[in-house]
Amino acid sequence: MATFLLVHGAWHGGWCWKRVAKRLSAKGHLVYAPTLTGLGERSHLAGPEIDLSCHIKDILAVLDTEELSDVIICGHSYGGQIITPVIDQRIKSFHSGVWLDAFVPEDGQSLLDNWSPERIQKIREKVLQVGDGWKIPPMKPEYFGVMNQQDIEWVRRRCVPQPFKTFSEPVQLTGTWQSLPRKFYILAELHPNSNFKRFSAPLSQKPDWDVRSIPSGHDIMVDKPDILAKMLLEIANL
Repeated sequence: MATFLLVHGAWHGGWCWKRVAKRLSAKGHLVYAPTLTGLGERSHLAGPEIDLSCHIKDILAVLDTEELSDVIICGHSYGGQIITPVIDQRIKSFHSGVWLDAFVPEDGQSLLDNWSPERIQKIREKVLQVGDGWKIPPMKPEYFGVMNQQDIEWVRRRCVPQPFKTFSEPVQLTGTWQSLPRKFYILAELHPNSNFKRFSAPLSQKPDWDVRSIPSGHDIMVDKPDILAKMLLEIANL
C-alpha cells in the first residue's frame, strides 16, 4: 500500500483531485488531498495575511498530524512552489516527488519571478481593481485548456480568488530537496498557454529526473484522471 499526498494549485482546492483520488483509493492506497488555507471549502479563512509560508505549513501539518512516511507527493502548478520546500525540509518522509505541470522554484524565487514585468503589472492592477488589494481573481478554465464543457463549468464554479502573498513571497530552500532519489516532472502537452516547458526541457537532460508528458490541458487531474492515476501508480512501484 502506497501513500499519496496530492497538493493542488492556485485558485483550486482539494476537490480537483477527486477523480484521481477515487482511482488510487480503489487500488487500496492511502490518499490525502488537503485544501490549502483560504481556498476551496476553506475560502472563508482567506485574508491578506495568507502567504506561501502558510501553505507550506498546511502540508507540513498533514505530514506531522497523520504521521506519514514513504510518501509520494504530487504538486500541481503553484503546488510546485509548495512541495519543493516541503521536501527540502522533510526529505526523509518521501518516496518520490512529482511536479505536475508545475513550477520548480530556485532558492529566493517567488512565483511572480517566473513572469514578465508586463504580466506582473497586469496582475497587480487586477488585485487593486477587483481583488480588494490582496487577492487575485481566478483564471478562466478555458485559459488552462480544460477539455470539455461540463468540466469547464465545474472548475469555474469551484475556483476562488488566490491571496496575492502566496505568489509574491520568495521560497526558501537549502538544496536538500535535490537529493531526493526519485523526482518526476509531468508536462501537460495540450495546455494552450503553457510555458512549463522551460522546466521540463532542462530537467529532461538531468540523470536524476524522469520527465514524462500527458496529452491534456493544464488541469491534468480533471482532464485525464485515468492516465494520471496509472502514472502515479507506476511511480509508487519504482
